[in-house]
Amino acid sequence: MSNVNVTDPPVKGPHTGPADSAGRRDNFQVKALPADFYIPFLSLVAKNRSPSPIRSLLPLEATPGIISLLAGKPNAATFPFTSLSFTARSPIDPSRDVPVELSQAELAKGLQYGETAGIPQLRDWLTGLQENIHGRRQGEGWRLSVGSGSQDLIYKAVTAMINPGDPILVESPVYAGVIPMFQSLHCDQIEVETDAHGILASSLRSILESWPVNKPKPRVLYTVPYGCNPTGMTATLERRKEVLQLAREHNFIILEDDPYYYLYFGEAPRYPSYFSLELEEPEVGRVLRFDSLSKILSAGIRIGFASGPEPLLDAMDRHTSTSNLQTSSLTQVITFALLDSWGYDGFKAHTDHVSSFYRKKRDIFERALKAHLSDLADWDSPEAGLFFWFKLRLGVSEHEEGDSESVIRTNAFERGVIALPGTVFLPNGRKTAYVRASFSVVGEEDAEEAVKRLRDAILDARANP
Repeated sequence: MSNVNVTDPPVKGPHTGPADSAGRRDNFQVKALPADFYIPFLSLVAKNRSPSPIRSLLPLEATPGIISLLAGKPNAATFPFTSLSFTARSPIDPSRDVPVELSQAELAKGLQYGETAGIPQLRDWLTGLQENIHGRRQGEGWRLSVGSGSQDLIYKAVTAMINPGDPILVESPVYAGVIPMFQSLHCDQIEVETDAHGILASSLRSILESWPVNKPKPRVLYTVPYGCNPTGMTATLERRKEVLQLAREHNFIILEDDPYYYLYFGEAPRYPSYFSLELEEPEVGRVLRFDSLSKILSAGIRIGFASGPEPLLDAMDRHTSTSNLQTSSLTQVITFALLDSWGYDGFKAHTDHVSSFYRKKRDIFERALKAHLSDLADWDSPEAGLFFWFKLRLGVSEHEEGDSESVIRTNAFERGVIALPGTVFLPNGRKTAYVRASFSVVGEEDAEEAVKRLRDAILDARANP
């Protein structure tokens, strides 16, 4: 354990804490889908990729009494680093810094090659977090792997599950970062409609029930259910349950990309994740969940984690072992030292501070929108995340909503403000009047000035169509 000088409440280790969020009885039996169920969900690349002959044996080095001649590890005696300590804000009292120092053993682990799926201590802590937050226990057919941010893990999941030309279900608008993944595989991106309450289950059902009989159905649905990038929408409980039901009926896996889960600041209690809700299904194993520490600890530390069916995680790890070998051991041990010093209660306190911070940012930006764009744009107030998604009133005909592209890329930029036109978030590209604006880093004065400049840009576009 890290040498931590801290007077906050005692550290709470993995697999402890309050009753799980799913409210299950202790005698509740979870039925997991069998390993061979996932064979049809794996891409040809994943099926043909062999395990690394070296990395697959690394965990055996921890066997007591073993003398390892296995890996070509550099000798730690040649490393120049001798100690590492840092300070972090207390999650209980953010005005106070708390020192954290890595032990010699932890530092040694951080400076050397480690296991492909992540260092065991961090994986154990994060596994306990998934039980604490989502009610998912070990032994239910799932496990967890650490990646270099959730984007790294999503890319590996896509590579492991999708063949070139495959159809894939994507919520639309969708996170722009995944579109190139699907385009590079020449996927048929099937857009599922969304609104302020999440994926429209009616749109998803219509797509699947009208699917051509002689054409394989999509095996994957990609969605960002909390504070969606770009729309800011959060999927309601009813919508989530409907999507899970459709996943069972039409046999697809839900890629639950949830980097904004801990950035929820709505008035109602937080909705359960898909990962948690599938406990109510006849069997678990249709959700592959992605979490990120970028928005709550550090974007630059590049730590994310995927939780889901073991066969899918195994395929992703085989990709890792042949690409980047592993996520940085040093960032993993730093992250573990911090999380271990906090415990789960401290982690929750910290994420509560973070969500409160972004709620204030949301409110500041929305005040500017109401003051300057209430007659020129329409929007729904986000309950999570970092973004406003608003539709410009460009004064075109009632049958054509207009195009935000030139307004944002030309008119707005010339006035000194940058945002993103909505077209970049549409999987198959088309004109749209929508704009995505991030409120995460701008101060109150800059938010006010930015929206004023947007107003001028819109008015100019309306005057010179």
